This record gives sequence, structure tokens and C-alpha cells, in this order.
Amino acid sequence: MSETKIALVTGANKGIGYEIAAGLGVLGYRVGVGARDEVRRESAVEKLRAAGVDAFGVPLDVTADLSVTDAAELVERQAGRLDVLVNNAGISGEMGPGWIQDPTNAMLPLLRRSTSPRIVNVSSSVASLTRQADPDIEIGPVMAAYSPSKSFLNAVTVQYARQLADTDILINAACPGLVATDFTGFQGPRTPEQGAATAIRLATLPDGGPTGSFFEDDGVIPW
Repeated sequence: MSETKIALVTGANKGIGYEIAAGLGVLGYRVGVGARDEVRRESAVEKLRAAGVDAFGVPLDVTADLSVTDAAELVERQAGRLDVLVNNAGISGEMGPGWIQDPTNAMLPLLRRSTSPRIVNVSSSVASLTRQADPDIEIGPVMAAYSPSKSFLNAVTVQYARQLADTDILINAACPGLVATDFTGFQGPRTPEQGAATAIRLATLPDGGPTGSFFEDDGVIPW
């Protein structure tokens, strides 16, 4: 009998993050629900458990180093390792000595204990510089804060892929599309379940799968 795989999804109390957690749970993963708000976090855990998902809450504010460290320690106590990390919420880092930014985080030691570790960064197609620079491609309104933030996330994904090239860790970025959630004012043609699909696929890639790439439902998105 195979060992249950462990996943952590950040920002998983609602919207796309919740559906990623739910989808992985349906596939038999034990899922850590990372979220800042205790009430929303525990409500999501209860809802997932009621649906048959083996879920546990992880207090996590990705903008606070101590919170991230505490979250890693909690996952270690709960499971001893991590097979899948889905960065659905934002991530942060600090400048290292000599102006070197080492693209690692508190969850990597746990991921290294997995036989098939996966990292998924939830991005957006509006992060594609290629698409934004092409006047023949309709990508919606100018978003001078959101789009560059996701372009930055894509760049970080590439740096992670470089750093982890000699490991079994596969890391990719996923575009959920325009999803009707509170983040978008519930404007968009896609459901959270549809938005979660690509991230779930990347979280469950077979060994030897792609790494350091950017995907949507229809395939690879140009950087």
C-alpha cells in the first residue's frame, strides 16, 4: 500500500486555493490548509473534512518570516515531510549577503524528504511579457500592479528551477484563468474548480515531468 502524500496549499481557505486543496484531497492527498485568518481557515478545514478530505489547518501569513517558519514546523510535526507545495498566496524574501538571493524557503527541507516533490506557483496569463507586448493579443485592461507582481513570480519560478535542477523537485507556474471569486468581484467565466485544474495537474506530475515552465489549460504559456 502506497504512503499517503502530503500537500500544503497557501491561501487555501477560499476560492482557487480551496479548490486546489479539495482536488488534491479527492486524489487521496492529506492537505494542509494554509491561511492567515483562523476562523476562515478552520471553517475550510471542517468543510473539506465533511467532504471526506484528510485536511488540517496551518496558520500561515506568507509575508511574515516567523509565521512561515512556524508553519514548516507544524507540517513537520503533522507529517514529517512535504510532497506538494502550492504557492497560491504571495511569497516574500529578503536580500542575502553579497546581494545574493538564494531561492529557497522554509518548506524545502520537508520537500526534500519526499520521493516525488512538486511545487506549483499560482500565476496568471497577464504575467506573460510576450503576450503583453503583442498588440494583436487581447489580454484585458492595464494592470500596473497585479501583472508585474505575477511576472515577478514567474521569474522567481525560473530561479527556483535553476536552484533545484539537480534534485527531484519539479516546480512550475500555473495560470487559473479569469475565475469568479471575491478577488475578481466574482467577474469571470470560470469557476474556482476550473481554475484549480492546472495547478492540480502540475502538483501531481509524474517523475520526469516538466519543470521551470508556465502552463494554462491549453498548454505552455510564453514567458
